[in-house]
Amino acid sequence: MSDEKIAKIKTLAVLGGTGKEGSALAKRWALNGYRVIIGSRSLEKARDGVAEMNAELGGDYLTGLANEEAARAADIVVLSVPYSAHKDTLNSVRPHLAGKIVVDLTVPLQPPAVRTVHVPEGKSACLEAQALLGDDVTVIAAFQNVSAEKLKDPAYEVDCDVLVCGNAEVAKAEVIELVRAAGMRGIDAGPLANAVAVEALTPVLLYINKKYSVKGAGVRITGIALQ
Repeated sequence: MSDEKIAKIKTLAVLGGTGKEGSALAKRWALNGYRVIIGSRSLEKARDGVAEMNAELGGDYLTGLANEEAARAADIVVLSVPYSAHKDTLNSVRPHLAGKIVVDLTVPLQPPAVRTVHVPEGKSACLEAQALLGDDVTVIAAFQNVSAEKLKDPAYEVDCDVLVCGNAEVAKAEVIELVRAAGMRGIDAGPLANAVAVEALTPVLLYINKKYSVKGAGVRITGIALQ
């Protein structure tokens, strides 16, 4: 992938973009120069969500489409859905993902025990996504450990890092740039196999939130000075 391609304005499709984390990231990216499409299983829900978000932002920053059309129109697809909808959502958009990056935010939580680590059959949601989509698609794990509570205000400075895992260095670099555009610091956390540990941190953070009566406990990597 050339530097010219990295430099051009990207179109992002946020599938599950009407949810808390997806919508919060979408607004931050839209305000930082990306073209952002909100995807939902329902076109009506996507459009209603976009109308609300655009009103909040004070402009026509976002557009809404059904998931399949959103994925077709995007350069990069961001998957922000509950684990229960993970496989079905990927299957529905799979024909439109060849040659693209899929940024998977999914954590394999098992309600009601969301504060206990659950390791799925495929070891992690992101590894399951890569196995399902095949080698023509590059899956990158990111944003699993960032609370929607901290992201919802686009002006809020989020005081945690984002661990980014993937098997393609250029794709990881693109996603780390997305992290920066959303107001955080991206840390290259190794190959996609390491997403097992990153996803497992989320229920630990949820436990910490409850134990210490806080909102949005996150991860900060010390000892690294990044530009």
